Amino acid sequence: MFDTLANRLQDALGDLGRRSRLDEETVTRATREIRLALLEADVDFEVVRQFVSSVRERALGQEVLKGLEPGQQVVKIVHEELTELMGSADSRIAFGRPPTVILLCGLQGAGKTTAAAKLALHLRKHEKKQPGLVAADLQRPAAIDQLEQLGRQLQLPVYRTETTDAVVAAREGLERATADGCDVVIVDTAGRLQIDEALMDELAHVRDAVKPLNVLLVLDAMTGQEAVAVARAFQERIAFDGIVLTKLDGDARGGAALSVKAITGKPVKFASVGEKLDQLEVFHPDRMASRILGMGDVLTLIEKAEQAVEQDEQEEMERRLLAGQFTFDDFLASTRMLKKMGPLQGVMKLVPGMGRQLEGMEVDDSQMARIEAIVLSMTPHERRVPHAINGPRRRRIAAGSGTTIEDVNRLLQARKQMEKMMKSMGKGKLPTLPAELTGGGGGARTKRGRR
Repeated sequence: MFDTLANRLQDALGDLGRRSRLDEETVTRATREIRLALLEADVDFEVVRQFVSSVRERALGQEVLKGLEPGQQVVKIVHEELTELMGSADSRIAFGRPPTVILLCGLQGAGKTTAAAKLALHLRKHEKKQPGLVAADLQRPAAIDQLEQLGRQLQLPVYRTETTDAVVAAREGLERATADGCDVVIVDTAGRLQIDEALMDELAHVRDAVKPLNVLLVLDAMTGQEAVAVARAFQERIAFDGIVLTKLDGDARGGAALSVKAITGKPVKFASVGEKLDQLEVFHPDRMASRILGMGDVLTLIEKAEQAVEQDEQEEMERRLLAGQFTFDDFLASTRMLKKMGPLQGVMKLVPGMGRQLEGMEVDDSQMARIEAIVLSMTPHERRVPHAINGPRRRRIAAGSGTTIEDVNRLLQARKQMEKMMKSMGKGKLPTLPAELTGGGGGARTKRGRR
């Protein structure tokens, strides 16, 4: 996500790092590149104009802060302006007296039904809520069946009624969910291929019937400026409280995410960053600004790690690393933790400075299965004492795991690299990615072939 925009902005700001001072010519050159980067990212023209004007004014009107180089000063300003642009205020879901009703609206194809299930899972997992899903999309024939299928997959109740009236479906679904003890009720409404009066009238009636505390507009991030136009139209007719951006992982430009808050005044609350049902993230503008500027996202990385590993396991791993120990048992535990944290490519981009290091590279998640097979073919002693793995042992491990001796050798080398990486991270240094986790073979696999 944001890859194109991130690369352009980092190039524009990187040139400033070689400047000894901030003069008008330098700032003008940098802001010109920033303007082009934002326009290419499909950011609204008026938003771009105001953003660049603010950056320029601040860059020329401030003394360089003590301890910061001129380039760092502008990066700091751009980071703060990006954060403000995407919504610096608290954008969490509001909870009231149970049940808290959340109404989802948007155009057909934006991903409302899937977003409803993802949001329900998120609230159950992170907010400890007991959500229920109400099927009020009576226009798309498969919408109710899809919602029920997702409900069964997540073991969440779905309330449907045999009616052709969306208002009746929403009201009766809410009543049944309340009776069953749901403290959050998410209402999935119908979308249309385009905005029309019938859609808005139906939404208004459903909203009045269920009295939601939160009205969330679901937008497809990949539609760019069209998403912004849709948001503006919905805001004029149905006053929503926040936005859920879907398919953000497939949007290399990011124009919708950067424009929609400035246009509507409503924050992006959640972003869907993958097809899996657990790939819905709270949208943190400051963290997203850091990702765009190549600073990584350490807080999100820490949160993912905490969710992926138990506290006692985490403390034991830290103790062993501080003692300078990193066995194959530790290696196996760390790779399994990475798998739980999501696709490896996305996880590594959260590490500061790693985004550019991964540019053009395909991080191979399938390597994890081969790694586990090799490690599990080792004896307990071999996993604890890796340097004991000699030639005959390597041949036995390769045969037992269905791999080659070269595969085993690469994994032995990768363990050493990861041990160094863990130690360097503990000292605050930039880690490098073990080649075994990027496809092995003759090195990292790039999109243009092997190198």
